Amino acid sequence: MIRHPLSEPDALTVIPANAGIPAPHQPTEIPGQARDDSQAARDDSQAARDEGRAVLTARDVSITYEVEPPVDAVREVSLTLHRGEILGLAGESGCGKTTFAYGVNRLLKAPGVMTSGEVTFHDRSGSDIDVTGLTGEQLRRFRWDKVSMVFQGSMNSLNPVMNVRSQLADVFTTHRPGMPRAERDERCAHLLDLVGVDPHRLSAFPHELSGGMRQRVMIAMALALDPQVMIMDEPTTALDVVVQRGIIRQIMRLRERLGFAVIFITHDLPLLIEISDRIAIMRDGRIVEEATAEQIYRSPRHAYTRQLLSSFPSLTGERGGFVRGGAA
Repeated sequence: MIRHPLSEPDALTVIPANAGIPAPHQPTEIPGQARDDSQAARDDSQAARDEGRAVLTARDVSITYEVEPPVDAVREVSLTLHRGEILGLAGESGCGKTTFAYGVNRLLKAPGVMTSGEVTFHDRSGSDIDVTGLTGEQLRRFRWDKVSMVFQGSMNSLNPVMNVRSQLADVFTTHRPGMPRAERDERCAHLLDLVGVDPHRLSAFPHELSGGMRQRVMIAMALALDPQVMIMDEPTTALDVVVQRGIIRQIMRLRERLGFAVIFITHDLPLLIEISDRIAIMRDGRIVEEATAEQIYRSPRHAYTRQLLSSFPSLTGERGGFVRGGAA
């Protein structure tokens, strides 16, 4: 990850004063949520042990759309996601990024079929889960609990005739049916607070929220069950640059605070260089290059990666000067 203002902890919730919009709601401490120093030390120790450990492994995944003629959308893709890291997945539209994400999370619908490969989730309990072998109730319990997803165009995924409280609560009634209503309501309020939205907005309907607020609600929904992996498919698409910046800062703050790993899918390679630990470049359904963000930026090996980098205009007048905020 190339260090820049977005990755500075004390800047994560700062919106420029001249942006013309109010600063986002600032999270507050929820009663019972504060941790003592000894607990914090234990959590830091656990985080150190988790660093570098795999949480999700995909090996030789191939996905075909069984139309006429068949379309091989993903071809023998292998990726490993480590605990707490941000893995960027970049490439042009139609290269197979979203199809791969749907395959990893078992969300493919006909005519899409995973024709080969295996996906293994390495649970924090120490057990391994064969994702491709899950069926029925097992698969329902796995989704959102272990791996959640913020979908492409998720801003428009909220039900227009249900308020925010009902839609957040639906996650708990489905996956935590025994949770008391009072606890469910408290948790919904805490989730909004966590993503920088005033909990009073729980009674609001989607049309009463801005695009950025709707996106934050979707992120809150993805965080509801404390997943270990979050797949984010173009989470800032259709948002203006100021709101995009706020959303990205919020994601990075939450990742630092909660410790989940992220697969961040976008065609915006400069953005990935700023926020990612590692980046995989995808073309025609294959991974053509995988390296750290620093390596991708300073010494890309594959010609397609160099082509992608050269397609972004410079902000400084110098070749490669497209990284917002500058490189350290």
